[in-house]
Amino acid sequence: QVQVAESGGGLVQPGGSLRLSCAVSGNIDTIYAMGWYRQVTGKQRELVGLIEDGGRVRYADSVKGRFTAARVVNTVYLYMNSLKAEDTAVYYCKIVVVTADAHEYDYWGQGTQVTVSS
Repeated sequence: QVQVAESGGGLVQPGGSLRLSCAVSGNIDTIYAMGWYRQVTGKQRELVGLIEDGGRVRYADSVKGRFTAARVVNTVYLYMNSLKAEDTAVYYCKIVVVTADAHEYDYWGQGTQVTVSS
């Protein structure tokens, strides 16, 4: 019922830029938070940038000053600048939906690969 469609990954050289996009559709209810996580094989999925209720944005220390998350209604973007090799990962879009009875549900995109390499 809820669909999360993300795109924008690819191969980029160190120092380059990419923009990831995530469009959410379906029975969304109320979106409490929307943003991005990333995961490297063999490691835990980690927060990249999350837009929380009220518009506050929380970033991982490793991307502060380089990445920007932005939300336009039901679409969230991740602008990635000054990319480093250590940014290589599968990036996942996440939304948190709050139901009328105050229960939270997480929805994830399929993931898009970002590879930073010369």
